[in-house]
Amino acid sequence: MSADAARPRLVLASASPRRLDLLARLGVVPHAIDPAEVDETPLAGELPLPHARRLAAAKAATVAARHSGALVLACDTVVACGRRILRKAEDEATARACLELLSGRRHRVHSALVLVDADGRARRRDATSIVAFKRLTAAERDGYVAGGEWRGKAGGYAIQGAAEGFVRHLAGSHSGVVGLPLYETRTLLIAAGLPLG
Repeated sequence: MSADAARPRLVLASASPRRLDLLARLGVVPHAIDPAEVDETPLAGELPLPHARRLAAAKAATVAARHSGALVLACDTVVACGRRILRKAEDEATARACLELLSGRRHRVHSALVLVDADGRARRRDATSIVAFKRLTAAERDGYVAGGEWRGKAGGYAIQGAAEGFVRHLAGSHSGVVGLPLYETRTLLIAAGLPLG
């Protein structure tokens, strides 16, 4: 049996091109991409990290049910300002509100990972990063919003783009803020039998 044939199949439960790019940094190309499409509405009173954990578990379970015998990797990333969950920005007003809230403040970015193995067992890891933005001027906010980079991004910004110029401090996983914490991902994949260099 060839080494490739012995490798477990990996399914990424996300359509995010950023997660695909981050996996490639580990030398991993999933056999399939199958987004779960779960309802991401927070439950009443739900805190940010439990919210991320619940969504990652739901995504993993949904996709694992469609791919028997495969490894299924799911992740959810939540930007939180205090106890408040900042949703994905889909319009300029939301992006602007997020930037105004984050300006000059620290916030947390929680990434929850779930890997369902070939036997249906779920392994979990979390990564929390603390990000501090500089105080943004009105011109900086306007310029960032006009650029459109915020669209579809949790918290209304993409740290891997122009918004990185607003970050005065980062403690934790840069890749986790982008959307897939690589240390935790690598640990889970190796534990599930996927050979990585």
